[in-house]
Amino acid sequence: MPKEGGGEKESKEEERRQDAPEAMVSKSIRANSSSPCRGNTPQASPPRFVSVEELMKTAKGVTNMALAHEIMVNEDFQVKPTELPEGSLERQVKEIMHKAFWDCLEVQLKEEPQTYGHCIKLLAEIRETLLSFLLPGHGRLRSRIEEVLDVALIQQQAENGALDIGKLSQFIVEMMGSLCAPCRDEDISKLKDITNIVPLLKAIFSVLDLMKVDMANFALTSLRPHLMQQSVEYERSKFQGFLDKHPNALDFTEKWLEDTVRCLREDASCAASSDPPSLLPVNVHNHAYIRLLRWDHSSDPFPETVLMDQVRFQEMHREEEQLVVLSSVLLIVYTTTGEAISGLPGLMETLKNVVNVMLADMHTPSFSVKEALATIGEKLCVELSQCLTKHGYSPFSADRKSTLRGQISAIVQQDNKVRKLMESRVQNYLLASLESSQHNTPPPLPGGLAPVGREVKELAVRFSRLINFNKLVFSPFYQKILQNLLTTGESPSAGT
Repeated sequence: MPKEGGGEKESKEEERRQDAPEAMVSKSIRANSSSPCRGNTPQASPPRFVSVEELMKTAKGVTNMALAHEIMVNEDFQVKPTELPEGSLERQVKEIMHKAFWDCLEVQLKEEPQTYGHCIKLLAEIRETLLSFLLPGHGRLRSRIEEVLDVALIQQQAENGALDIGKLSQFIVEMMGSLCAPCRDEDISKLKDITNIVPLLKAIFSVLDLMKVDMANFALTSLRPHLMQQSVEYERSKFQGFLDKHPNALDFTEKWLEDTVRCLREDASCAASSDPPSLLPVNVHNHAYIRLLRWDHSSDPFPETVLMDQVRFQEMHREEEQLVVLSSVLLIVYTTTGEAISGLPGLMETLKNVVNVMLADMHTPSFSVKEALATIGEKLCVELSQCLTKHGYSPFSADRKSTLRGQISAIVQQDNKVRKLMESRVQNYLLASLESSQHNTPPPLPGGLAPVGREVKELAVRFSRLINFNKLVFSPFYQKILQNLLTTGESPSAGT
């Protein structure tokens, strides 16, 4: 007999099994991360059993959410043709099977009399693919395709020895030319030069595969504005479901916002002003996002609500840092040489390109910022000397060269005044972009950023798009946290 209470234990065990996939996701969020505020928090026991079905269901849910998120925040997202890895077993099997099929087709077409079993199957597949490209208004084209590629009629012609594969292939190529995107015109032109039937059919299928990708990307671009609300609701409901099972799934988000409030209050107290700090929720929230660009990913757990975009924030941080160094160098060049270069057309762009090339690998492990800045100083001195001499200005003296090289090399220091100034201006512009994004009016570019204005504006657009979507999805969660922080002045977890 089972012991008393055994049914309750089995019920709890079943609940634990059902929660296992989410527990694994929760564990991955906090993997290799520790919070100083939670050093003594007991760790959950590892799941004892996870079925394949449960694991696949969770993986599918996470993958779908990540894909929907990518489509919304990445304006350049595109479907790409599937390419199996070179030398992989899947690729080898696919190549062997395709070769066998096309070899069999070639044998059938060389027989006397010819047999068309494989060929008719291909024509039927091509017919359905062409029809799938049509829009509701393409009634005439639909009728034409259905008439010419009538499988029953083609079968009858084959049985009577009257099937003209070459003529049908020409019709298919012409129809593909009328339906394809402009970028496929060259591929269609190449099809018209192929005379042998089997190579032509193979090439037709290759181009049709590319056209399918083009159609998917066209549909994606057309539907993106309409997908916004559905995607917001989808991500929010997914996260809410996760939060229902794991109430502490916002711990790092709360700490992120709490630390932002504390930093803003400290900054306000340091300012020579008797006015209390203005901590509106939207201001706190925007400053919190700016902090993510300077996040210490190696030691601080990333907030749960922006976890899917952690890599994006890292990339934007690297881009921002490179722009800060670039703008710092150009500002030093301008202030050192003064009026002599201000009116020379194209000079600043030339110097900018020189610096950009030297900073291209700035965030690779082997890159030395110190060495790069020293080289940049030398190269710019050469460029400036040649340019000033060419335009009849006084030669670039040794003292000025030494001063320029020294000031550029000093940018390697994080507390360098020029570097801190440009860093502040870039971040202020990003912050102003968040504040003005709802009005679709870009803020004015701060002084000193004109040479990198295009790059800074592009970064601001991508940053704002990402942040605005994140706000739409997680606004209910943020509002509750910020309300607690700003009304009580304490952490939501204070007193626990």
